[in-house]
Amino acid sequence: MLTEFCEANAVPYQRCGKVIIGTDDTDLARLAALFERGKANGVAGLELIGSERLREIEPHARGIRALHCPTTAIVDFRRVAEAMAAQLVRSGVLIRRADPVVCVRRSGGALVLETRNGSPVEAGSLINCAGLHSDSVARMTGVAPDVRIIPFRGEYYVVRRDRSLVHALIYPVPDPSFPFLGVHFTRRITGEIEAGPNAVLAFAREGYRKRDVQVAESLGMLAYRGFWAMGSRYWRMGLEEMYRSFSRRSFVRALQRLVPDLSDEDVTPGGSGVRAQAVAPDGTLVDDFRIVETPDALHVLNAPSPAATASLAIGRHIAGIAMRSFGLRGYRC
Repeated sequence: MLTEFCEANAVPYQRCGKVIIGTDDTDLARLAALFERGKANGVAGLELIGSERLREIEPHARGIRALHCPTTAIVDFRRVAEAMAAQLVRSGVLIRRADPVVCVRRSGGALVLETRNGSPVEAGSLINCAGLHSDSVARMTGVAPDVRIIPFRGEYYVVRRDRSLVHALIYPVPDPSFPFLGVHFTRRITGEIEAGPNAVLAFAREGYRKRDVQVAESLGMLAYRGFWAMGSRYWRMGLEEMYRSFSRRSFVRALQRLVPDLSDEDVTPGGSGVRAQAVAPDGTLVDDFRIVETPDALHVLNAPSPAATASLAIGRHIAGIAMRSFGLRGYRC
């Protein structure tokens, strides 16, 4: 659906392919399971390959076995979002940016969203896709969500352009016991190669930099019992990720599991993102979609990867729920 959207809206994309690499025997069963799942979902061209074929596709990558997906594509998602916004505006939608909701109240059977800029929005129904603030918005409407959003910053390095070490996308085999994928290599549509991300606890929901701290948000996180349960379960991994955040050498060592020829001098600091991780009261990191329905609102409390790639399909699914829950008629999704 996304490639069709890109073609219809003149958004460039590239089918560059991806390899998911097993570096030791413990990865093989999970790699085989990914292969079977991909085939069951109709992924075209998927194949399990050996180390020789892997070197043909990615000469600098190393592994004992890999999963090759030649149909994987890359796109500048900012361009995708801009095309979506333009299409919405043409359909009569009003987009208000940089206008945070601070309070939601009910008045005369309607929801009234009070905003920081002082201009309220009145609506008969609400779809909350507020990401890092989705649980806060849900609480504003009177919902008591069974998860809390804990922010994790993902930091990237950029591989020097004169080092042709990566042709496309190189990923590790995911660990099902931990929802963060681990560091990997991603080619951007500009040709730049990103390496990362790690997964470091952020002390602000929009904590894109190490120095970003929001005291109230941090105290709220520390008051949540799920945070401490999560910490007791993953403290060792958390310390490793924190150390990697401050040590380029440690970061590169993790990347060298996939591309041994990479050196400290081959990378420079890049950007970062913040993952809105839903955490259950028992400390479980929720790794599936979580949508809460009420008579006048839908709350998308968790949308894990590949939420961007699958955004149009997810949107259609949410629209279907909204039509049923809100009793909408005459709409097509």
